[in-house]
Amino acid sequence: MDNFYPLQLKKDFEKLTNFFKTNGFKKIIEAILFVSSEPISEKRLKEFLLISEKEIEEIISLLNEEYEKTNRVFRIRKIAKGYQLFTLPEYSDYLTKFYADKKKKRLSPTALEVLAIIAYHQPITKQEIEKIRGVDSTYILNILLEKKLIKIEGRAKKPGAPFLYGLTKEFLKYFGLNSFEDLPKKEEIENFLILHEGYGRNKTSSES
Repeated sequence: MDNFYPLQLKKDFEKLTNFFKTNGFKKIIEAILFVSSEPISEKRLKEFLLISEKEIEEIISLLNEEYEKTNRVFRIRKIAKGYQLFTLPEYSDYLTKFYADKKKKRLSPTALEVLAIIAYHQPITKQEIEKIRGVDSTYILNILLEKKLIKIEGRAKKPGAPFLYGLTKEFLKYFGLNSFEDLPKKEEIENFLILHEGYGRNKTSSES
């Protein structure tokens, strides 16, 4: 019994230390995510705070639990291999109307079609894309390159050494995906991209 109290005090002290440690990191992580317009990678948080990935995941989970219990209008989501604060979907219509003047221009259905082809054939050449589509794709590829949704990954080992195109991390952020593994099935990808841009199943729009 003589050793019980020191042992219990040690356990209580460790518990208290961990409590303050976790709560301190919670506030720091929340503050970092609050001011960032880009996803913050788990690796960056780990190196900055000197804590493990498991601890980061636990803290993110605790924060989301707090947001839910207190009816906050945002949650932390894992996206593009990082974490970012997002407003709940039910408020998207209000935000869209409020920021109508600043709303980004939608991608055209033609651009979405090309993205869908690249998504499941990358790396792929312009000629291979045009063989699937049956029309010239130069303009659309240039648009997607400008928007940084696709990138040139090298050259194909074939006559003329044409460029090979692939998707980018910006593509993941744009469509709210954590990784390319989160892409829908091949037969569903085009509809997923179209619905994301708010076209429903009506694919009539100007090219952009």
